[in-house]
Amino acid sequence: MLKKLIVLAALLLPVCFANAHEYSAGEIHIAHPWSQELPPNAPTVAAYFVIHNNGKTADRLLSVASPIAGIAELHEHVMQGDLMKMQQVPSVEIPAGGDITFAPMAWHVMLLELKDRSLLNDGKRFPLTLHFEKSGDVTVEVAVQKQPPAGTEEHKHAQ
Repeated sequence: MLKKLIVLAALLLPVCFANAHEYSAGEIHIAHPWSQELPPNAPTVAAYFVIHNNGKTADRLLSVASPIAGIAELHEHVMQGDLMKMQQVPSVEIPAGGDITFAPMAWHVMLLELKDRSLLNDGKRFPLTLHFEKSGDVTVEVAVQKQPPAGTEEHKHAQ
């Protein structure tokens, strides 16, 4: 009986961690890159993740790129009067010892001129390369999901 339980646990372990994926480069740690599955005719897709800087100095996310899109941009949402507006930003500073959350209605990556829609279905993954000023390039696999991860909420940040 114990042998059967061990085999069952070994088989289920990958399922438990299938969506939990993390990446590191230098002092930068990137947790659970994800994107929400969109209708087939959606012209753009957004990618989200959390960046933690374990270092004693700030780093900067300078740009992003993905082979599934002709254009990849860093964006943020800001309140202008009574309207929430999305705008492109040239870079995002990751403070020393701090976190920056890329989430719906906050910082995010916009992918435009989509080339390979086959990777935008639930359960698929696509590559995204983040270019940092100090930590260099980090390529992550963005998990496409029907629903946002549990605990994902709208995040706000100061401008």
